[in-house]
Amino acid sequence: MEKPHLLIPRWHGEVSREFWRAGSNGGVWATAAALLFLALLHFLLRRRWRRSAVVRAPSVQDTDQTSTSSIANIITEDDLRELISSLQVHPAKEREDWEHVISKGNDNISYQAWRDKKTVGPPRYLSVTTFERCSPEILRDFYMDSEFRKEWDNTLFSQDQLEVDVGSGTEVGRTIKKFPFLTPREYVLAWRVWEGQDNNFYCYIKECEHTLAPHQKKYVRVSHFRSGWCICKVPGTDACEIRLVHEEANGMNVEMAKLAFAKGIWNYVCKMDRALRRYSSFYPRNSCSILTMRRLIKKAPPSLKIDTRDKHLETSNGISVITQPKRGEKPSKLIAKGILLVGTIVCLSQAGSSFGAQVAMACILKKLTNNNNSKNNHNVRSSKGKNTKMV
Repeated sequence: MEKPHLLIPRWHGEVSREFWRAGSNGGVWATAAALLFLALLHFLLRRRWRRSAVVRAPSVQDTDQTSTSSIANIITEDDLRELISSLQVHPAKEREDWEHVISKGNDNISYQAWRDKKTVGPPRYLSVTTFERCSPEILRDFYMDSEFRKEWDNTLFSQDQLEVDVGSGTEVGRTIKKFPFLTPREYVLAWRVWEGQDNNFYCYIKECEHTLAPHQKKYVRVSHFRSGWCICKVPGTDACEIRLVHEEANGMNVEMAKLAFAKGIWNYVCKMDRALRRYSSFYPRNSCSILTMRRLIKKAPPSLKIDTRDKHLETSNGISVITQPKRGEKPSKLIAKGILLVGTIVCLSQAGSSFGAQVAMACILKKLTNNNNSKNNHNVRSSKGKNTKMV
């Protein structure tokens, strides 16, 4: 049996010919009225068919406040309590447990990151990013706007919402990310957003499973993902900051993951800042993800409050120096080091490589890292007593 919308043109053509014959006998106005009626009928029938198609299409599951959704208890207030406790850590004062990774900054943004030495398994990071001339609401929406992220984050292959639980404020989504030289990674994550006191915002994200996101062989499923942040205003300024703790087991070699973070995070942060400036120039935005987040956001319990008074965290050396490339080093050497570095990363990431090859590559990687660290330490020592740029 043919579909109804395919029968309409044939029937429409036969009736039209009859009315044109009537029009040739003098009923011009009657013919015009009949044609208008047929056109309207055709439009209404097609619109009805399209609506029925939309109803039959799969949609995001949205559970109400009285539901007992399976995702309602994935993230609890205990997770929020643990997040706040983690964000209160002061790496500069606990130097034996934290390793300073990077401190960079410019007129619009400053970034600092530390790595937890005690973590067994995937590296765990604590970072503080300060955005000048930005409000907490804008930064919150920017971080949570999935539609806009697709416009500027070229590591993002796809991102889809799977389920929403209104009662708990929990969302579940699926994200596919590109990894250079490696198989794309698949993230199935649950997250919740809270509004705290003093216009602070919290978000906690963790891995989960969902029936709408079965495992696929063409992706590597991230088995462990824990991340959370607090966005707050910097007192006495027009800036705001985001403190973030993050760890994930994405299948990469641990040393490779550490190196990739140290070498690539600053460029990513600068790109994020440029996107934020574009985002704020057209704020507010009413994308689907932002409207959902505003509908689901919950008030944090008054007893849970992060201490945001001490904003200026020190590095493990007591100062933060923006290092510049060594002028005397030739571009050819830089290119050669870059090729060697990429080759080392690829070899370390291949699970099928021989043990001897991985050991050799690890030695090369360690040598490169030690050389860079010795140069950075020399730059820091030589900068003491001179004017240094603080971030």
